[in-house]
Amino acid sequence: MSGPTESQGVSASAGDSVPEPSLGALLPRCAFGGALMGLANLVPGISGGTMLLAAGVYERFINAIADLTRFRVGVRPVAVLAIVVLSAGVAIALLAGVVKVLVVEHRWIMYALFIGLTLGGVPIVVRLIRRTGGGMTGGAWGGAVGGFLAMAALALMQMSQPEASNRDGVVFMLLAGIAGASAMILPGVSGGYLLLLLGAYVPLLSSIDGLKQAVVERDARAAFGEFPTLVPVGFGVLIGVVVVSQVLRWLLARYEKPTLGVLLGLLVGAVVGLWPFQRPMVPAAGDVLKGQVVRTVEPRPEETGHDRAVAVTEFDVIGAEDWPTETFAPSGVQAASALGIALLGFGVTMGIGLLDRAKPSHKEHPPGVGG
Repeated sequence: MSGPTESQGVSASAGDSVPEPSLGALLPRCAFGGALMGLANLVPGISGGTMLLAAGVYERFINAIADLTRFRVGVRPVAVLAIVVLSAGVAIALLAGVVKVLVVEHRWIMYALFIGLTLGGVPIVVRLIRRTGGGMTGGAWGGAVGGFLAMAALALMQMSQPEASNRDGVVFMLLAGIAGASAMILPGVSGGYLLLLLGAYVPLLSSIDGLKQAVVERDARAAFGEFPTLVPVGFGVLIGVVVVSQVLRWLLARYEKPTLGVLLGLLVGAVVGLWPFQRPMVPAAGDVLKGQVVRTVEPRPEETGHDRAVAVTEFDVIGAEDWPTETFAPSGVQAASALGIALLGFGVTMGIGLLDRAKPSHKEHPPGVGG
C-alpha cells in the first residue's frame, strides 16, 4: 500500500478537492481546536487528536509538525502550530488545579466519567479503519488483540504497585512527557490516561497549578521549585511529538490497518486501569510514602478554608493525591450512578467525534493518518 509522498504531507489526498482556507479564517479554528486539545489532555479518556480532528485542524497540525521537523519553515505551519500549542497551554494552565481536585476528592465519579469518555473513542477509531477500505481485516483484528493485551497488562501491573515513591524523578517525568505527547498524535489515544496509568497525572497537574499560583503571586522561588517536574515533562513532550509523529507516519504508510488495530486495542484495554471504585488509603504512622516514613496523619488548612488530611514526614507533607489507593465495594446507588456517568461520558466523546464531517477523497487514507 502506497501513501502520499513526504512532500505532499498528510492532507495530500484532499488537496485537489477541498480549497485551502485563508490563514485568517484558519487561525480561529486552530485556537478552538487547541483549547479542546488542552482540555482533552487534562481529562483521561479524551484524545487530543480526536479534539483536533473534530475541530477540522488535525491534518494541518500533523503537517505543520512534519514540515517543521524537516526544517521546511513557512508562515502557515508556524502559525498553525503556535496557535494550537498556545491555546492548549492556556487551557491546561487555567484548569489543571480544578481537574486535580476533582480527581483526588471525587475519584470514583471522575473515573466512571473517564471510562465513558475512553469507550466513546472506539467508534471513532473503527470509522478510521473503515475509511481505509475493507473494514476490519485479519491484520486489524490481530493488532487490536495485541494492543488490548499490552494495555491491560500495563494497567494491571500499575494497579499491583500502588506505591508512587519512584514516580516523580527526572527520568520518569521525561518518559511521562514522551508518553503523553505520543498519545496526542493519533485520534483515540488519551495522553491524560497514559499519564494517569503511569502515576504521573496528579503530580503533573499539581506542578502546573503550583507554577500558575507562583506566577500570580510573583514568587520566583516557588516557581523554580516546580521546574524539576515541568522541565523534564516539557522535553519529553518535545521528543514525543517530533520522534513519535514520524514513526507513526511511517507505520501508517506501510502497515495502516494493523497500526490502527493496535490503536483500537489500546483504547479498549485502557478501561482495565480505570476501575472507578477506588479511594486514597489513609496511611498510618510508620508507613513509607515517596521513600519517607510517615510520622503522623493530621488535618491541615488549605487556601479554600477547608481542612485536608496530610501525611507528615520528617522532610515533607504528603497530600492524599500521593497516597496509595484501595478498592471498595460500591453501594447500589454508587454503581447505578457510575453506569449513568459512564454513559454520559460515552455520549460526549461520540458527540465530539460526530463533529468531524470531513470525507476523504482517497479511500486508502483517512484524514490525518495517511503518509
